[in-house]
Amino acid sequence: MSGSNKINLNEIIKSWEDEQCTKDLSWSGTFDDYLDIVKKNPKVTRNAYQRMHDMIMGFGTEEYVDVKKSVTRYKFFDDEVHGGKDAVFGLDIPLMKLVNVLKAAALGYGTEKRVILLHGPVGSAKSTICRRLKKGVEEYSHTPEGVLYTYEWVDEAGKFGDIFGEGVNEFPSAMNEDPLLLIPNEMRAKLEDQINKGASGDFRAKIVGDVCPPSRFIFSKLMEHYKNDLASVLKHVRVKRLILSEADRIGIGTFQPKDEKNQDATELTGDINYRKIAQYGSDSDPRAFNFDGEFNVANRGMIEFVEVLKLDVAFLYDLLGASQEHTIKPKKFAQTHIDEVIIGHTNEPEYRRLQDNEFMEALRDRTVKIDIPYITKLKHEVNIYEKDFNSRSLRGVSIAPHTIEMASTWAILTRLEKPKKANLTRLQKLKLYNGQLLPNYTEDNVRELRKDTVREGLLGISPRYIQDKISNAIVLAQQSNSGSVNPFMVLNELESGLKNHSLISNEELKKEYRELLAATKQEYEEIIKAEVQRAISADEGAMKMLCGNYIDNLKAYTQKEKVRNSFTGLDEEPDERLMRSIEDKMGITESQKDDTRREIMNYIGALALDGKKFDFKSNDRLRNALELKLFEDSKDSIKLTSLVRNAADQETKDKIDLIKTRLIKDFGYDEISAVGVLTYVTDIFARGDAKDKAE
Repeated sequence: MSGSNKINLNEIIKSWEDEQCTKDLSWSGTFDDYLDIVKKNPKVTRNAYQRMHDMIMGFGTEEYVDVKKSVTRYKFFDDEVHGGKDAVFGLDIPLMKLVNVLKAAALGYGTEKRVILLHGPVGSAKSTICRRLKKGVEEYSHTPEGVLYTYEWVDEAGKFGDIFGEGVNEFPSAMNEDPLLLIPNEMRAKLEDQINKGASGDFRAKIVGDVCPPSRFIFSKLMEHYKNDLASVLKHVRVKRLILSEADRIGIGTFQPKDEKNQDATELTGDINYRKIAQYGSDSDPRAFNFDGEFNVANRGMIEFVEVLKLDVAFLYDLLGASQEHTIKPKKFAQTHIDEVIIGHTNEPEYRRLQDNEFMEALRDRTVKIDIPYITKLKHEVNIYEKDFNSRSLRGVSIAPHTIEMASTWAILTRLEKPKKANLTRLQKLKLYNGQLLPNYTEDNVRELRKDTVREGLLGISPRYIQDKISNAIVLAQQSNSGSVNPFMVLNELESGLKNHSLISNEELKKEYRELLAATKQEYEEIIKAEVQRAISADEGAMKMLCGNYIDNLKAYTQKEKVRNSFTGLDEEPDERLMRSIEDKMGITESQKDDTRREIMNYIGALALDGKKFDFKSNDRLRNALELKLFEDSKDSIKLTSLVRNAADQETKDKIDLIKTRLIKDFGYDEISAVGVLTYVTDIFARGDAKDKAE
């Protein structure tokens, strides 16, 4: 290996060490040093809720209006730090409710005494939200804004073996408490006054809570030895920076229900260390107890309860005290203070069981429920799968345009309730929710549609199912060397998977989902027909000529004049057939034509007065009509069916190559998918032509 290609591990290590020194992650000092830090920056004493809320707000927000409703988007949940790995899409309103709960808890308005319960169907991003919060809290503790401190007891001279234990010179705080908790209750008010005196901003330090049993034991023994001389006792305290870490079980805990026979409440509150009983002489000595339950290790940070409502009743009792009183009860010890955000999540069946169980009333009363539904906006659902299925993960297989969009369309259709308006389909409802304008529908109508729903977003197909089936389609494409995954391949996978879907046993529901798949396929056909039509008629010169011809005839018609034929030089009547062929494609009826023609001419006249020229590109309806007219005029001469039958003449081949080039350039296809979609649309047109001849 040449010297230039050799891995220089020492250089990497040195760079990492320099970064750690810059961050000052290993700071330690005396209690007096810590008081100086607190005076300069009282925010180091924030509780867990205050820190979590500040962490989220530190990433910034974005305000927008969604159907006349003001929404705040919290950029923290974009997870840009990790390239969007745990980004949460389409849940801005539920996340806004969550942050509001955290804000109220940070201000001490009562929600800090509640369990935050994320409730929603499987795969609705509940775990992702918790994972993002845990990772965020961990990384926040590395930053200057999120710095926090704990302490350890030190016996450098080795004189207090009877207090610390023989041979023990350092005894860490078992639950990583704030050093200020060592200040006796009687002194706290005066210390708080001195800390907060002259402090800027809204935050004011407040010392709340007590130290853990081992620290209480050591503190009491040292106070006894020094005859209540607190200053001498605090000289045995070494304050150090606290770095939270889920992997090291520092400040972040996760509890997941397991087999009832192999689980007890000590997993939450710690257990006796039998090896230390011999050293300390009693199983009720706090030094012989492992404060390593999930509540203990999560102190100063957050604890996540996975499927919280599956917990045994014995665990729920611990949860009630932890939320309401901020205390836990380790075996053989007094109530112990904790400072942590408690978040649980559960799915629909488990929550219904909670509601039906009168013995769970205490838990219901101490719970703040936040619904985390499935996404019902197409663009956000697409974001989920585009994050997972990108060029880096496909290994030689491309995904044809609209593939992910169609899978997302079907997923959302299964989650939408049937509209109560008889003339509105679920597909139209999806488009309205996605911000698309439909004739005769306003934002007020969209708000009404949302209000009319009862459980929309809480039922339907999970994103996980969609991800699995897209993955299957990609693997099949790789195995067959087809090179491309198209919407039909994925939709077929989605349909075949319904037979054995573990969460859908209702045959009527499966039938409904298959009907929605058919509607999705039909929607896809309409999309690709329109794209091929636009690719065929994308000659801008021809579009301008046709538009100019149409406008000349409109002008003559509205002013009751004739049109000069540029070829014969004769004046002729306006071409009614041409005008109606375009207007019909704009959805304008015979009875509406006169009003429409006058409106267009008035609009063109108004533009002229402002020194502007009319451009068909600024009017989508007119542009689409012109494209469709050009397409119909040219599709027979292009002979699309020759694509399938191998065009013999070079002129036709050139035209087809031009269409493929436009599909690739303008609509994102590659060579394989462009040929595929052209072939398919050719068959559709051929069937349509055959049907027309038969009729």
